[in-house]
Amino acid sequence: MNRKLLKSVREYKKQAFLAPVLVALEVLIEVLIPLLMANIIDIGIMEGDMGYIIRMGLLLVFLAVLALLFGAKAGQTAAVAAAGYAKNLRHDIFYKIQEFSFGNIDHFSTSSLVTRMTTDITNVQMAFMFSIRLLARAPFMVIMSWIMTATINIEIAFLLLITIPVLGGALIFIAKKAHPHFIAVFDEYDVLNNTVQENVNASRVVKAYVREEHENEKFQKISLRVFDLFTKAEKIVAWNAPVMQFVMYAVVLLLVLIGGESIVTEQMQTGELTSIMVYAMQILMSLMMVTFVFVQIMIAEASSDRIREVLEEVPEMKDEENALTTVPNGDIDFENVSFSYTGKDGNLSLKNVNLHIKSGQIVGVIGGTGSAKSTLVQLIPRLYDVTSGCVKVGGQDVRKYNLEKLRDQVSMVLQKNVLFTGSIYENIRWGDENASDEEVKRVCRLAQADGFINEFPGGYNTMIVEGGNNVSGGQKQRLCIARALLKKPKILILDDSTSAVDTRTDALIRQAFREEIPDTTKIIIAQRISSVEDADVIIVMDNGEINGIGTSEELLKTNAIYREVYESQVRGGAENHE
Repeated sequence: MNRKLLKSVREYKKQAFLAPVLVALEVLIEVLIPLLMANIIDIGIMEGDMGYIIRMGLLLVFLAVLALLFGAKAGQTAAVAAAGYAKNLRHDIFYKIQEFSFGNIDHFSTSSLVTRMTTDITNVQMAFMFSIRLLARAPFMVIMSWIMTATINIEIAFLLLITIPVLGGALIFIAKKAHPHFIAVFDEYDVLNNTVQENVNASRVVKAYVREEHENEKFQKISLRVFDLFTKAEKIVAWNAPVMQFVMYAVVLLLVLIGGESIVTEQMQTGELTSIMVYAMQILMSLMMVTFVFVQIMIAEASSDRIREVLEEVPEMKDEENALTTVPNGDIDFENVSFSYTGKDGNLSLKNVNLHIKSGQIVGVIGGTGSAKSTLVQLIPRLYDVTSGCVKVGGQDVRKYNLEKLRDQVSMVLQKNVLFTGSIYENIRWGDENASDEEVKRVCRLAQADGFINEFPGGYNTMIVEGGNNVSGGQKQRLCIARALLKKPKILILDDSTSAVDTRTDALIRQAFREEIPDTTKIIIAQRISSVEDADVIIVMDNGEINGIGTSEELLKTNAIYREVYESQVRGGAENHE
C-alpha cells in the first residue's frame, strides 16, 4: 500500500490499529481449539471419561463464541477504518482539484478524475480493509499453527514449512505477470467513462443526428477492450487457485501418509493427527487468503498510482507569502503579454499583447473563431498564467494577489454556461451565499431574467435540473449573468454570454450595466456588432494579436476586419429587412 496515501487514514488510525489486534486475539483462540479437540479424542473418548468430554466441550463452545465476537468486532472495525480512509481520500482529491488551475485540469480528463475518485478509491478501500484484517490474520495464523504443529510432530512441521516459499514464489511470479494488465485496464476505464459521459451530455445531439448506432458501436469497441484486458489479467491470476489446490492436496496426502505411519508405530495419537490436520488446513487456508489479498493489492496498486498522480500534481498557481488581498479598482493592463497553452516551447495563442483598460469602461472584444478572444480575458482572473509579460489589475500584477480575493473581484460568465442542481435562488447565490432574496431579484432584473423566472410556477424556488436542461439557452445565459452580478465585482467579463438572447434583451442588459454598475469594468466578447457597438472601446483580435483598438466609428475608418464584419451584419441585416 502506498505510504503517501496512507496519510489519509488520519482520525481512523485507532480503528486501523485495533482491527489487527482483534484479529490476533481471534487467531489465538482458534489455534487452541484443535488442541482441545485432540485432548477430547485422546483423553476423553479413549479413556471413556464423559465428565472430561462435557467440560472440554463447554470450553470449546465458549472459545468458539469468543472467537466469533472478536472476529465480528475485527470485521466491523476494519470496515469503519477502510470506509473512513476512502472518505478522506475522496476529500483530499476533491480539495486538491479545487486548487488546480485550468492548466492542471487540462492535464487530466474529467472522466479520468471521476474514475479516480470512484473506481480507484473503491479498489484502494477494499485492499486496505483486506490488509488490516485478512493480511494481518494470515501471517499470525501461519506462525501460531506451525508452532502448535511443531510441538506435536516436528517432521510434519518442516513439511508444512516447505510449502510457504513454493506458494510465495508462485504468487510473486503471477503478480508480476498480471500487474501491467491491471494498469492498462484502468486507463481504458477512463476512456470508457469519457465515452459514457460525452454520450449522456450530448444525448440530444446524438438523437437529433440519429447517431445512436454509431455511439453504440463506439461504446462496444471500448467495452470489449476493457473486457480483453481484464480477461488477460484474470487468466494469469486464475492460476492462483489450481496451484493452491495442488499444494493443499499434496500436503494432505503426505500428512495422511506420515501421520498414519506414526499412529501405527504409536509415535502419535489419533487426536494429535486430527489437530495437525486442522493446523495444516489453517496454514494452507491462510496462505490462500494471502493470495486472494495479494490479487486485490495488485489491482489497488494500479489504482493508488493513479490517485497519487492527482495528489502529487503541483498546482501551477500559488499565492505569494504576502499576497495582496485588496483590488483597488478595475484598471486592466496587458504589458507585452504572450501565452501558450502548452508552455514556453508551445505555439503562442497570444502574441505580444499591450493593452490598457480604464476602470468603469465598457470594452467590446470581437474577432474570428480562434483569434484568442477567450484566451485574452481568461488571463485577467488567472484562470491561466501568462507565458511572458504580465497582466495587471488595479495597477498590480495579478500574480501578486491572493487568488481567492482576485477572483472575488472578477466575475466571469464563460462561453459554456453552467447551472447546478438546486433552486434558482441557490444558483444565483453562488455569487454571494449571504445575499438576501431582494438582492437576488435585483440582479435578475438587471440581467433581464426576472420576467421569465416569475412565469415559472415555483418562481425563484423553481428547481434547476442537472446541467440546467429545463431552461432555454437564453434563460441560462441571463441566470449566469445575474449570478456574476451578485458578486458586485470590480471587473465583469461576458465571454459570448448573450449570444442566445434577442437583440432587444441584449440592449436592455447593456443599458442596465451602464446605468446600475458604472464603476465596474465591463468586458463583452461577442460575435454580434450590435452587442459591442456602443462600447467605450472595441478591441479587434486576429490570430492572437490585437488588430485594432478604438470606438466603432474609429474602427470603421481604420480597421478592415471590423469594417467587413460591420458591413456583413449591419448592412446585410438592413437589406434583408427591406
